[in-house]
Amino acid sequence: WNWRIGPASRPVSDETYVAQAFTPAGVGLRPFSVAHVDQPWRRPRSPGDLTIRWTRRSRALAADSWGGLEVPLREELEAYEVEILDGATVKRVLSTATTSAVYTAADQTADWGAPLGPGDTLDIRIFQLSALVGRGAPKSVTLTF
Repeated sequence: WNWRIGPASRPVSDETYVAQAFTPAGVGLRPFSVAHVDQPWRRPRSPGDLTIRWTRRSRALAADSWGGLEVPLREELEAYEVEILDGATVKRVLSTATTSAVYTAADQTADWGAPLGPGDTLDIRIFQLSALVGRGAPKSVTLTF
């Protein structure tokens, strides 16, 4: 793509305009980050399986509503990836087709030596997936137990 950039008061053929090459990256198609990730301490829980929950967001025009309704899915399929992080290192990736993912006690033990419990924290990143552009914008959260 080639753009010509210059003052709006002059014609595009004016010598003050400069040419600029541009390659679209598909950012307008990239899914928004998810929102409202539930903190584990908000629900009664004993050490064991951890259900990570969030709210989906959408680029669909109908999603811009004050009605509080479920937003329409703009992707072909609903799909997410949740990265379990140890600093900058990805320890595990959970895949799901709903707005929640289960981090099992067995996986927690394999990753950390024991299931996560009171006083622990867990850093995660959640991505909505797109068939066109892959991973959407990440939502980074520290979960507190």
